[in-house]
Amino acid sequence: MSESVNDPARWAQLNERLAEFERRLLDGFAIDPEERTARLRERSLEWAREIGDQAPSDEFEALRFGISGELYAIASEYVALVMPLSQYTPLPNTPAYVLGIVNVRGRIVSVLDLRVLFELPIDSLSERNFLLILQSPEMEFGVLIDRVLGIAQIRRDALQKAPANLSGVRANYLLGVTAEQATVLDGARLLSDPDLPVMAE
Repeated sequence: MSESVNDPARWAQLNERLAEFERRLLDGFAIDPEERTARLRERSLEWAREIGDQAPSDEFEALRFGISGELYAIASEYVALVMPLSQYTPLPNTPAYVLGIVNVRGRIVSVLDLRVLFELPIDSLSERNFLLILQSPEMEFGVLIDRVLGIAQIRRDALQKAPANLSGVRANYLLGVTAEQATVLDGARLLSDPDLPVMAE
């Protein structure tokens, strides 16, 4: 047995096998830098495709609220503030849907009464009414609402078109209708429509 251990030929054969094993390991795990980058890129694209398949299609967050017994919603990106309606100042020589102006944190903001604009049933104002401040880089105004109903996630591709009986001004500012029959307003159009005056003429 001692002769086998001290046999130089056996040691040379063992060293050769170890070297061969090492070469195989290196061949299997050592990757060319360009190939490694390509593999990482492909893996990242594969993960992105998997995440895209799992993510809802074009979903956005919206604030749900009620006006005259009807359910409405608008994308949260256009909502700057919700506050109780306290005092407001009526403005002469303005369209009927302009309720007046209010002071919001030192800024004078016009208030629209969507009940008038959308030709909805009108009840008298109460302490339960709220003011929804809508804002974009170009425009800011308040909207009178009855109550706040919370936040919801809405899929744009799941919105239904306006029903046939919905026409007039309200249809012009409509983004779509949800399965729960919530009318989703087009905040971008509301805040950029040049035909929607909100200040005194």
